[in-house]
Amino acid sequence: MTAGGGTATGSATRGAPPSREVAARAARAAAAKQAADIVVLDVHEFIVITDYFVICTASSNRQVKTVIEGIEDSIRELGEKPIRREGEDEAGWWLLDYVDVVVHVFGEEERAYYDLERLWRDAPRLDWQEPDAASSG
Repeated sequence: MTAGGGTATGSATRGAPPSREVAARAARAAAAKQAADIVVLDVHEFIVITDYFVICTASSNRQVKTVIEGIEDSIRELGEKPIRREGEDEAGWWLLDYVDVVVHVFGEEERAYYDLERLWRDAPRLDWQEPDAASSG
């Protein structure tokens, strides 16, 4: 976690990739698997348990599984694994917890109902489509 007025670096102090990089990579992986309405919120100034929320929508249970697998594969390339993976087909909300980054994959109705973007509307949005320094392109 970050302290003071610095930028969010997440677990970078432990030799892991910066949380910003993990969040951006998760968002790009979700996009590659056709997830919709992808948003990355920088919440490190509002809560102490994480730095970023990655929020996206999948249109079916099959797509949810594809999106989650794509995110896990992409983040695994950075040497990270989720410490927790939650969700059930009937729930409509799945979660991958990377400590400093929490990925939320919603079904369409559940995304509208929980409306995390409204709840965290004061959190800055990360431009995840911009390649980060670790990406080659």
